[in-house]
Amino acid sequence: MPFIIKKMFAKEKKKAFLYLIKELNYTQKEAQRLIAKGRLFVDGEPMTRTAGEVEGEFEFIYFEPITRGLEPTAVYDEFVLFDKPSGVLIHPQNRKTPYSLIDELKYQFGRDANIAHRIDQETSGLVLCARNKDSERDIKMMFEQRDMKKKYLALVHGELKDAMCIEAPLLRREDESAMVRMVVKVHEDGKASKTDIKPLKYFKEKDMTLVECFPYTGRQHQIRVHLFHVKHSIVGDPIYGQSEENIVRFLDKDLDDKERTKLSGATRLLLHASELEFELYGNMYKIQSRVDFAKECLSYVNSQTLCE
Repeated sequence: MPFIIKKMFAKEKKKAFLYLIKELNYTQKEAQRLIAKGRLFVDGEPMTRTAGEVEGEFEFIYFEPITRGLEPTAVYDEFVLFDKPSGVLIHPQNRKTPYSLIDELKYQFGRDANIAHRIDQETSGLVLCARNKDSERDIKMMFEQRDMKKKYLALVHGELKDAMCIEAPLLRREDESAMVRMVVKVHEDGKASKTDIKPLKYFKEKDMTLVECFPYTGRQHQIRVHLFHVKHSIVGDPIYGQSEENIVRFLDKDLDDKERTKLSGATRLLLHASELEFELYGNMYKIQSRVDFAKECLSYVNSQTLCE
């Protein structure tokens, strides 16, 4: 488990954050942030005062990254990229999450390395990670200022014959049900959003089209919602294009693989972050995923069909 409970002992009374700085090499900011989050326990009770003191035995919960051997796609002095497999989280959801991409990054490149952006758990492909605090700040700024060119590949339902530009504002859905708050919809009150779509190949026997997607804005679920909006939802999407009942069942983990395949076409979302292009510190980079996604997703769909 990435989060472990470590028993510690302070010989004399001392500010807790100073102890963590000395023993675990945290910065003052890091140590105080972890204390405020309730990671330090005295007599079984969490200490949340950043100026609190420790003496004698206490417990501290900290993140100890693990590896599953995922090799980076590209490594540079200031940043590194991974081809994230579908199903792997970017960050742990809670202390019981067994593994996420941040594990792999920090295990291989140290505690200062951090992930600079997010893609959905079921989306596969390139994730850009900073190797130090300075590059983290600058890379995140590129994303915020839309200086990052991104290309995705997706397998969608139906035949898409012509390239199109989808400009439809996106609004996070307001709903009484907590289970479907994550759903985003096209709405005039939403934020301006733009995605270019280019068809690559139509597979008549499956009635599916492989497309390239170029998002100019980075809204949550943007590509998924835009493709659903033009009636070409992504194969395997368990949310957009599904009934509210089945959305809730999916989020509740009450939808088995066979039924999900029948409803959406696959047991995973067939969306892949395939390319990033950007300028950093005077150098231009254009980095492509090593994954042959077209081959992979068609093989995936074929195998699912055989299992029906």
